[in-house]
Amino acid sequence: MSNGSSITHFLLLPFAHTRELQLWHFWLFLGISLAALLGNGLIITSTACDQHLHTPMYFFLLNLSLLDLGCILTTVPKSMANSLRDTRAISYTGCAAQLFFFLFFISAEYFVLTVMAYDRYVAICKPLHYGTLLGSRACVHMAAAAWGTGFLNALVNTANTFSLPLCRGNAVEQFFCEIPPILKLSCSHSYLRKIWLLEIGACVTFVCFVFIVVSYVQIFRAVLRIPSEQGRHKAFSMCLPHLAVVSLFVSTGAIAYLKPPSISSPSLDLVVSVLYSVVPPAVNPVIYSLRNQELKDAVRKLTSWGLFQPLFSYDPTIMGF
Repeated sequence: MSNGSSITHFLLLPFAHTRELQLWHFWLFLGISLAALLGNGLIITSTACDQHLHTPMYFFLLNLSLLDLGCILTTVPKSMANSLRDTRAISYTGCAAQLFFFLFFISAEYFVLTVMAYDRYVAICKPLHYGTLLGSRACVHMAAAAWGTGFLNALVNTANTFSLPLCRGNAVEQFFCEIPPILKLSCSHSYLRKIWLLEIGACVTFVCFVFIVVSYVQIFRAVLRIPSEQGRHKAFSMCLPHLAVVSLFVSTGAIAYLKPPSISSPSLDLVVSVLYSVVPPAVNPVIYSLRNQELKDAVRKLTSWGLFQPLFSYDPTIMGF
């Protein structure tokens, strides 16, 4: 194959080669997908319907849940369909679309997590300025900036990746279309371009990571100065779920992209990719609901049959804080 234009489809990496294991993979991913849909759907609906949750923190959590749903629905359904039909194929256009939407949702999610770190910092370190710094307009602008930056990042990286000449076959060593395995198919003379793509993404990721770390250093310093134990508990309850989600997101992503090539293998790459692209969207709702009593109460109210009618008759205003 001389270039990408001669490729009509790609072959994704299968989870198993026997029919029984393929069906197990289908049912496993179906269960994870349903858990992610249920958990994130409850957060989205509860946040929209309960006026007590119309605050900046829950507004950003609503955005995070939307991005989690988009992320898992971009990668998992195609893999499930391939296992069910015993095939590996994905069209060239479908692969490009899958890469674009995955980059869009995963990048925007990282930027939303960064904004959420700022929200926690202002709430704990500058509580008197919280209403000024995080008013409704500021929250909408920050959320729009996160989504817009994710879109721009996905557009640039997808366009650059698929403009590279591909001359090393069409077998993608991953269960979905992602930049590193596609770059492995490119010709050797595109090496500098590959490095440029990775460096841009690494720099943006590092800057956001440093911002999150600095924010939490300031947060924990402020929390330790709170005299009452109840105040410290409330501050930790606010921060620990977000910190757990960030840690899960960054650690699994770092393992996927920074592990040494010497220990890389198709099976290991497959497991690691599931850890950072499939597990977080399903686990994030659980993490946020464990220590958040307000969210628990809202979900309990939503799932209570006697309150369905009042909730459905309520006209939600998400940014009504």
